[in-house]
Amino acid sequence: MKVKYATMAVADMDESIKFYTEVLGLEIENQHNPRSEVSITLLKGEGDTMIELIEDTKSPRETGWFSVGMEVEDLDTAVEELKNKGANITMEPVPITVGTLAFLEDPNGAQIALIQHH
Repeated sequence: MKVKYATMAVADMDESIKFYTEVLGLEIENQHNPRSEVSITLLKGEGDTMIELIEDTKSPRETGWFSVGMEVEDLDTAVEELKNKGANITMEPVPITVGTLAFLEDPNGAQIALIQHH
């Protein structure tokens, strides 16, 4: 598995984009709205790992909430292997706009997203 991104919930997407681009010097890699109330921006600096900002106006998460995203080649196989090792899968694979997504939880309750891109 390859670490792909770290996710943070933000209260104001425009303010957050301004900070990460103008202050930290990251560049916008991708932006999309999977639902009308959800806005997602991926920012990239040097290297392959990105920062994912999520603003959800309908069901806002606590600001600063985060997860780590891991890219896998075969999500179904990865989920089965993790289950066999005792992992707590909190969301089975579901289709999303860019591929398929599942979640598991570490022993401290931190969310780990597993994603298989198209």
